[in-house]
Amino acid sequence: MTQKSAYAQAGVDIAAGSRATRLMKAAVQATYGPEVLSDVGSFGGLFDISSLKGMLQPVLVASTDGVGTKTKVAAAMNRWDTIGHDIVNHCVNDIVVQGARPLFFLDYVASSKLDPDQIATIVGGIALACSAAGCALLGGETAEMPGVYAPGEIDLVGTVVGVVDRAKVIDGRRIQAGDVIIGLPSSGLHTNGYTLARAALAGLDWVKKHSALEAAIGESLLTPHRSYLPEVQKLWRANIDIHGLAHITGGGLIDNPPRIFPDGLGATIWQDSWPIPPIFALIQETGRIANEEMVHVFNMGLGMLIIVPAAAAAAALAVLGEANAYQVGEIMAGLDGVIIRHS
Repeated sequence: MTQKSAYAQAGVDIAAGSRATRLMKAAVQATYGPEVLSDVGSFGGLFDISSLKGMLQPVLVASTDGVGTKTKVAAAMNRWDTIGHDIVNHCVNDIVVQGARPLFFLDYVASSKLDPDQIATIVGGIALACSAAGCALLGGETAEMPGVYAPGEIDLVGTVVGVVDRAKVIDGRRIQAGDVIIGLPSSGLHTNGYTLARAALAGLDWVKKHSALEAAIGESLLTPHRSYLPEVQKLWRANIDIHGLAHITGGGLIDNPPRIFPDGLGATIWQDSWPIPPIFALIQETGRIANEEMVHVFNMGLGMLIIVPAAAAAAALAVLGEANAYQVGEIMAGLDGVIIRHS
């Protein structure tokens, strides 16, 4: 009988880490293009940026984020194939709003006890989302840390690096009064507000299909964060003049849009101008949450706001398809932040 190693007895299984790497290797390599000069297991990822020479002033844009307590929903449902998509799409959206396209992605997955199949499933989702976004999964870290993470818990964090030509950076400085706000629908909660959502829905059955939803609560909560890269690229190709982009994440419709507003400008958003997914009504009614708090915590069905000149609004909606985008508000002078109104 082989004696268990002292490290394994202490809570860290090196062999499990090696098996996880072997299981995820093919999925990670599938994201590689000719720009990737290293392989899975290298100390650092190598990425050839010689293709950026065609830009006048290439600017790297980077963002790091996590999926928060959505991992607790994945654990409750024992389903791990979606949260990898969440972290990639969240991070990609965060750099798309500045006009960047993603180049490569790095992931960090940590747990109290490493389950190779679980980790491989999560990283497989990350790799699929990277492939869809056209970026390489260049590297990452799988950490087993008993005593830091509670048993059964997973932490998932990602970093994306992208590029934009300096002249094409979108930073909101050209936003002006009279600009129109176009909203792109979310696929649900995305990766924010799960602590409140879990508390509100804790007493309900998450496995059985709910009458107010098209699926079970747990399945609805695990719907992946949507990537808006394809929609923004459509607008770029159509030469739509984009004055600003806001990714609606933590802080909801109240805190995110003002991050790109010039001084002296605010926005009015008409809450009746887009369909709100039923999961939000269920959370609000079950948790008895005021509307003011709902719009401050959740995206309420709008995952990305696009700010364009009024003269370009009709063309932008035509490019996006009126069934897939909504005119939801306008930029106004003299407002402080965002005002949510009902028509």
